[in-house]
Parts: sequence; C-alpha cells; structure tokens
Amino acid sequence: MEQFLADLTATTGSIASALWGIPSIVLLVGTGLYLTIRLGFIQFRGFKHAIDLVQGKYDKPEDDGEVSHFQALSTALSATIGTGNIAGVATAITLGGPGAVFWMWITALVGMATKFTSCTLAVKFRVVHEDGSISGGPMYTLARALNLKWLGVLFAIFTLIASFGIGNMVQANSVVDGLRYIFPTINDYRLLLGITLAVLVGLVIIGGIKRIAKVASTIVPFMAIIYCGAALIILITHAAEIPNAFFTIVNLAINPEAVGGGAIGAAIQYGVARGVFSNEAGLGSAAIAHAAAKTNEPVREGLVAMLGPFIDTIIICSMTALVIVIMGAWGDTRPEAYTGAALSAYAFEQSLGQFGAWVVGFGLVFFAFSTIIAWSYYGDRSAEFLFGKTAIMPYRILYTLLIVLGAWIPLNLVWNIADITNILMAAPNLISLVLLVGLVKKLSNKYFSEPQQKTR
Repeated sequence: MEQFLADLTATTGSIASALWGIPSIVLLVGTGLYLTIRLGFIQFRGFKHAIDLVQGKYDKPEDDGEVSHFQALSTALSATIGTGNIAGVATAITLGGPGAVFWMWITALVGMATKFTSCTLAVKFRVVHEDGSISGGPMYTLARALNLKWLGVLFAIFTLIASFGIGNMVQANSVVDGLRYIFPTINDYRLLLGITLAVLVGLVIIGGIKRIAKVASTIVPFMAIIYCGAALIILITHAAEIPNAFFTIVNLAINPEAVGGGAIGAAIQYGVARGVFSNEAGLGSAAIAHAAAKTNEPVREGLVAMLGPFIDTIIICSMTALVIVIMGAWGDTRPEAYTGAALSAYAFEQSLGQFGAWVVGFGLVFFAFSTIIAWSYYGDRSAEFLFGKTAIMPYRILYTLLIVLGAWIPLNLVWNIADITNILMAAPNLISLVLLVGLVKKLSNKYFSEPQQKTR
C-alpha cells in the first residue's frame, strides 16, 4: 500500500506540474487582468460601496434569496479562509521561496475582478425554486446565459470532484498536520480525529445552506480575529523588520540576479497555484454560495464577493507570510521536517512560544472545519445540477465519509489532487467570464449610474 501511494503521489505530482504550467498561469492571471481593465478597475472604485453592502446598509428582506450579503460572504470566506492561509502559504514559500507571496498578491488583486464578474453572473442567472431555495453558479450561467449546458456539466463534474479534494481531504489532512506539531502522538489517532471531524461536519451540512451560513457567519469572524490577532502581536513586536520582509518578498519575486530565472519561475508557479487555492478566484466555486444571497441586484452581490480575495489573501495570507519570513522559518534555517501547516506553527512559536503553535494548530481546526462545510454546499449544488435533488443526500453522506480518508492519506498526494481539480474547474468558468464580461459591464454601469439603485 505504501508503494502504491508513493507511486500515485509521484504521478499526480507530474500531472499537477504540467497543468500548472505557464499556459494555466497566463489563463488565470491574464483573464483577471483583462476583466480588471474591461470593468474599469472595479475592485478599486467599488471597494467602499462593497463594505457598505456587507454591513447591511442596503439589505432588502423581501428580495429573493436564502441568506444575507454578510452570510453569503461568510460562507464563501469560510471556504477560502482555511488551510490555504496557513498550510498553503507555507507550502508556497517552501517550494517557491518568499517571492511566491508576491505572486499570490497579484493573483488576489486581479482575482477580485474575476470574482466580481463570476458572482454577478451567478445571481443574474440563478434558479429560484418554488420553495424559495436557490441553485446557482457557473454551471447555470453557462447553461442559461450561453446555452452551453455541456460546458456547465463539465464544470459541475469538476466541482463535484474538487469538493472532495480542495474542500474536504486537504482540509482534514492539514488538521492532522497542524495538530501533529503540537501533539507529536496525534498521528496514532488519525482515524479517531477523522471520524470526529466527519461527525461534526455531518451535523451541520445536513441542514443545507441556511445552517451552513449560520455556522459560517459565527466561526469565520471568530477564527479570523484570533489568528490575525496573534499574527499582529508578532508583527508589532518585530515592526522594524517588516520593511525588510517586504523587500525580500518582492526582490525574490522579480529579481533574477537575486535568485535566478528558474527560482523566479517556481515563485510564479507556486505563488499563483497557492493564491488560487487560497482565494479561489477564477474557480467559480464562490459564485455558488453568493448565488444564494438575498438580493435582486446582481451587481451588489458581485461587489460583496470581490472582498473575498482581499480579506483572504491580501490580509490574512500576508500575515502568515510575513511571520514566516521575519522569524526566519524558511530556507536553510528551517528544520526540514517542517512543511505545510507545521512550518507556520514553527514560525509562530519562535515569537509566542507554545501559545503561538497552539494558535496555529487550533486555528487550523476552525479554518478547516468551516471550509469543509462550505465546500459541501458547492458539491451538493453540483450534484443536484447533474443528477437532480435525489443525489444531494447520497453526496453529503459520501462527502462526510471521505473526511476520514483525508485525515489518513499522505499530504503531498492530497495537495496534488487539489491542484489538478482546481485548474480543471477553472477552465469552463473563465470561458463564461470572458464571453459575458460585456453584459457584466452594462449591468455595472447601469448600477453605478442610478443612485436610487444603491438605496433601499
């Protein structure tokens, strides 16, 4: 079995590396840049209004939808604020050096326009069922707006598979990875930990989007405050080193003389890959959650959605990265045994002692839990699109069981599966965004040109 897993890890690693080559990077970042220009840098000019929307200043209880703007954003954030912010950042730095962080930032900035476009379209072309429940996302946009149902089917298939990887097994595996650094003997209890996590997730996802959104809107603010608070303490106490940390990140990202062309290539590859894993901009997954928002104005939810990459990557991932760089927890000084979440825990421990490691370890548990429950919704909407409502409950059962498997199989194999499914589901989504950006531009221009649209 060990040899089989080793061979499978090597094979999936080769596939992931091929898929995440230059063409994919150009596709993701290039599409985001194209949308940014076509939409007049919407992520900057609409930023303040987006914050007002999240605060509920323009909520209309009578609008169609199942959850508020804040709950929709919390659900989407709970899917993105997860192991990508702890293990993903550490993995990017391990494989691509600190320069990878710079490319995570670039991915997030242009990704804000990508997510705005995707989520605006998701609300525009969602399906409101007779019972008031919502089904939406790129698969519905492709089928209803472009009459490309076959492409919508492909997206749904890839999302269904991706939910088992990026949303499920990666999260369960990284929980064990983080806790193992705090409790060295936790490896002996991987099965028990996986079963416990599966039971807790099952109790939540059985209630659908309303229960998921309720739990997410409670967990996300709490876990973000605790984790970011600990990171801020470290950064404040090492404030004099922050400018040099930023210089290191930027220099190693764009200066061939500092690291060599090959190293820059690795920084771009792993920075973009982990950036997409962290904020999911371009995948189209968040659009499934935002489609359920209680609003009849698509642009409003698009504006709310674009805050996701900013909060997730520009703020939270940057905190993790700066702590790792400032504390010297990378490169030759880093113990080779520390990878993924354990590397982040090691970095936090250098400043805060055992408390720092506990913050990362237990923060990871909350991060992963919220991500798992959010991604279950993405998967069950895809299952419904493909097979009808009768497929939802079998999907949820299978999804819950795979959490146990995710806590057991090797970390590298799980990451490879996540990378492969990520890029496969991004392709059909990006096609829809490029083809429909003209419509989104018209909707956006109309919204901002009519002041009454921004009032109750």
